[in-house]
Amino acid sequence: MAPMKEPSPDRQVVRIEIAPSTIAWILAAVAGTWLLGQLWVVVLVVVVALVFAGTFNPVVEWMERRGLKRATALALLLLGSALVTGLFLLLTIPPLLQQLVEIVRAAPALRERLIAMLLESSFSTPLAQAIQNFGMAETLSQAQGYLLSYSTKTVVVASYFATSVVLAVYFLADGKRTQGTLYALVARRYHMRLARILHNLETIVGGYMRGQLITSAAIGLFTFALLSACRVPNALSLALFAAVTDVIPFVGGFLAATPAILSALPRGAGITAGVALAFFVYMEFESRILVPKVYGRVLRLSPAVVVLALLVGATLLGVMGALLALPIAAGLQMILQELRVELPGDDSDDRTARAQDARTEATYERISAGATAPEAGLIARGLASDIRVAEVQVLAEQARAATQEKAAAEEKAAAEEKAP
Repeated sequence: MAPMKEPSPDRQVVRIEIAPSTIAWILAAVAGTWLLGQLWVVVLVVVVALVFAGTFNPVVEWMERRGLKRATALALLLLGSALVTGLFLLLTIPPLLQQLVEIVRAAPALRERLIAMLLESSFSTPLAQAIQNFGMAETLSQAQGYLLSYSTKTVVVASYFATSVVLAVYFLADGKRTQGTLYALVARRYHMRLARILHNLETIVGGYMRGQLITSAAIGLFTFALLSACRVPNALSLALFAAVTDVIPFVGGFLAATPAILSALPRGAGITAGVALAFFVYMEFESRILVPKVYGRVLRLSPAVVVLALLVGATLLGVMGALLALPIAAGLQMILQELRVELPGDDSDDRTARAQDARTEATYERISAGATAPEAGLIARGLASDIRVAEVQVLAEQARAATQEKAAAEEKAAAEEKAP
């Protein structure tokens, strides 16, 4: 047997050693990812509840500042929300159901009228033959089957939505204790960062809801004006329905346009085609111009990021993912900024921001010395709010100075052009 060769002294031996703590973190990350995949519905319910709580918490605090107790303010908010929801259902559901019954009843006559109109031209004769060979009874029966199959899913989604509302009420009713628990779980030196993140998240959620109100109001006014001009019945109900369905990205416009177009059928083919064309133009305007501008401004996202976030959210979690995609994307961007995470392509110098963070944390530690977790949370939140107000004032002054410089430069250029 040949003797074993000794390793050459010039050869370097590379040893890879993994610390037990690193292995533990890897296993914990894998387990957390698996658990998140199993409980994604629960996580989604909690996220929706947090969105509701962040949306209505400023309203509750505003009523508290007017002298109302938090329980009274929350009760008034729930009562007002229930009245608005009931009024909306009363104004939209009965007219829409009545119109649906009338459309189904008048469908054969409308079909024959459409076929006769298309047969008058040789150009549209193939389309008339296709409509004539189209089985309407089979289509209606299939649609009825689809509605029955989706009814159970609708009940499940409604139950999850109700759970989110109840959970949001608990968050609003006991918000200070919940925040106190959160601050108790986080080390004291990170309290100011946590306070800034929570404050900015509330601002992001509020901006998202305001943007949603703008887009919903826009399509509601458009629908009401269009259908009123075309003398389509129940224009107000259809406009309210369009405003609510517009919250659903991508398909909301189609859901809003379908009953409006069907309701325009008795007015004739020309008006129906005009309504359909007007809705198509508006949906293009909303998706390409209005939504990126509105949400990009309030959430500080570029139009490209808005579109990509909607696509990713819809692909991963469907309609609910598309609904939550924009606030989640804005929240992640904000958290990276607040944690001063250095991205690979970012070479900016943030030493000034880090120095400001150090001064703020030192001030907070001095003020909150000896305070309990809930009290420390209130102190951190107050400081974060003051810092945010100061930052807004600085940005406003910078914008004002930039505007004045631009105006002065334009005046100087105009004076130079007039000079001989």
